[in-house]
Amino acid sequence: MALTKEDKAQIVLEYGKNEKNTGAIETQVALLTRRILDLTEHAKVNKKDTNSRRGLLKMVGQRRKLLKYLQRTDLEGYRALVEKLQIRK
Repeated sequence: MALTKEDKAQIVLEYGKNEKNTGAIETQVALLTRRILDLTEHAKVNKKDTNSRRGLLKMVGQRRKLLKYLQRTDLEGYRALVEKLQIRK
């Protein structure tokens, strides 16, 4: 299921400082995480959909890069975000 406009606005409001702060690293990671979770469910059902699988892997790589940057610049913010999103277990 695609990310609706209302869902995206809610995530931006929760992880950004305000409703227009879509460029914040935390907001970008939260939006990517939501899309990754949706695509993961899609990939479980549609095993032969290689194009969506490739998109999923690209999103995971992008999220990894953003998290690496956040870890380098703001370690406490990184730990809080990972804990809140339950990314690394």
